[in-house]
Amino acid sequence: MAITKIQSESLNLADDFAFTGTITGAGESNTPYFLATLSGDQDIGYTNVWTKITMNSEIHDSASAFDTSTYRFTPQTAGKYFVHAMLQFEATAGNNQVPEAAIAIYKNGATQGQWRIDGDARFQQATNFFGRILDMNGSTDYIECYAVANALNAGSTRIAAGVASSYFGAYFIAT
Repeated sequence: MAITKIQSESLNLADDFAFTGTITGAGESNTPYFLATLSGDQDIGYTNVWTKITMNSEIHDSASAFDTSTYRFTPQTAGKYFVHAMLQFEATAGNNQVPEAAIAIYKNGATQGQWRIDGDARFQQATNFFGRILDMNGSTDYIECYAVANALNAGSTRIAAGVASSYFGAYFIAT
């Protein structure tokens, strides 16, 4: 049934409806958080060996919890964190192909998961993203970003610098 007529006295667009209730659980702070990138390209080889990515340039760091010399985030607030990284893999030579590349998040030195791309012999550049929710104890737990590449020909693989190409970050989401 369609509405064909609205009486003007039943609708007053000038009414001011003030909310007097209480909302709980909304608008919490997502701190601490950080976002870091590389200040220069990083060569990670092509030998299928996991390499820590040298995220040495902070974009954001709300609690000074990211260490640009160890490339670790050690939040001092316990809870669940969304941890994420994006890496742009590039072949360093025109004849170098990188058919396998992977990104992983490590917590306390152990992998917490990875995302791998298996290309073909023409693969010379790709960008991988990986994210995961992790529990952090707020005192000693730390996270790091690692990558690996396996190439077919001579040359190497690098991770491209700059936040538009590669980054590593995390933010608090819940206790």
